[in-house]
Amino acid sequence: MKKDDIIRICHMMDALKEALSFTEGKKRADLMNDRMLVLSVVKCIEIIGEAASKVTLETKNQSPQIPWNEIIAMRNRLIHVYYDIDIDRVWDTVIGDLPGLQTLLGSILEQEGLNLKNDLFSAH
Repeated sequence: MKKDDIIRICHMMDALKEALSFTEGKKRADLMNDRMLVLSVVKCIEIIGEAASKVTLETKNQSPQIPWNEIIAMRNRLIHVYYDIDIDRVWDTVIGDLPGLQTLLGSILEQEGLNLKNDLFSAH
């Protein structure tokens, strides 16, 4: 895998872990009551999508289990329709989608020989 792709996947993992840490112990209602929390989580999801958009087609084709197009589409929605963000969809993404994505990205990084014991990756 190209080094730039590994770096982008590390960026995705970093932002993913941050989103999960920000929401640890939180409930859906917390997003409505904590503007800083919602902005932080949305930014993390945007970073995940931006990094995913920079991964080469070759790597994407080697990892079809990653929903690349959906990740990028979510980022585009958050960036371009910032005034009409569906907080329920953001919450569902963090709680329902990010843990599975973490597992998938972790598998890719393990195959590339990265040490997954670190909380955040430092390949960049």
